[in-house]
Amino acid sequence: MIRVPFAELKATLVRIFVGKGMDAPRAELCATMFAETTRDGVYTHGVERIPRLLKMIDSGVVNVHAVPELKSGFGAVEAWDGKGGLGNLNARACMARAIELARLHGMGCVALANTNHWMRAGSYGWQAAEAGMIGICWTNTLPNVPAWGSAIPSIGNNPLVIAVPRPKGHVVLDMAATQFSYGALGAYRSRGELLPVPGGFDMEGNLTRDPAAIEQSQRLLPIGYWKGSGLAVMMDMIGAMLSGGLATHMMSKDPLLETGLSQVFITFNLAAIQPVEQYTHTADAVIASLLQPGEPEGTVRYPGEKVLKSRAENGAKGVPVREALWEELQQHA
Repeated sequence: MIRVPFAELKATLVRIFVGKGMDAPRAELCATMFAETTRDGVYTHGVERIPRLLKMIDSGVVNVHAVPELKSGFGAVEAWDGKGGLGNLNARACMARAIELARLHGMGCVALANTNHWMRAGSYGWQAAEAGMIGICWTNTLPNVPAWGSAIPSIGNNPLVIAVPRPKGHVVLDMAATQFSYGALGAYRSRGELLPVPGGFDMEGNLTRDPAAIEQSQRLLPIGYWKGSGLAVMMDMIGAMLSGGLATHMMSKDPLLETGLSQVFITFNLAAIQPVEQYTHTADAVIASLLQPGEPEGTVRYPGEKVLKSRAENGAKGVPVREALWEELQQHA
């Protein structure tokens, strides 16, 4: 790993995206989101994803010029068409719209069809929290996880995000429906490390900590076993129904053809129903209660705390990027 100053990393990404046909403002925003993801320590869904994205742009799977379009709506609920555009920009726009709806109605719900991979799921939770909103969002994916009881991938490893605003540090849960995402498995494998806990099954059906064996079998372990499998099914179903888009079983299993995703963005305007001081006190009290008397500091952390620490460290020291990847990005730029 080498450390690249945030501004230099972002400027390089802007040049890449402009070279792919994006206008300058959209290239700036897209580059910022990728650079921030890696700066925040979510290495599997930041700049590491750019080579795959560029291939999908070149093949026409991702349309860099498309912007989401309203299809229908009723009160605080709307359905949008992503037009096959850039997943992270589509998702950011739809979370922004959900925030607008919450300011009008107290809550907002935007369902998005026909979009692409949104990269770091947590980005949109942080976006909602920065606006003072509770945020909930999720997406379906291509079929890459077996339903519980099966050995054949048929459901998605659907990420779920829940965010709570808090001045001392927003609380943001960003989780996959499996114990480890494919990105995390790849990261452990590349480092030559075993998983800290079993993360799936090998080809013989045995639970294992070997990331390569799980990648080979494509039998990731759902969180809570059958409960995680059921959660993934429900997120897929609700997302496709609300957006009028595709469900997981309708998508290609080829990662380079993963498109037509369905997503949901829900916001709650806390300030509309109670004073900021009141809900802030509640959030602070919950966080304070996590560390029990006698336990050493650092043994417990709340969702999103690690991101804040990584953000501060990498912002000061430079963003960690694999040297080979940095050379590749510079060549694209």
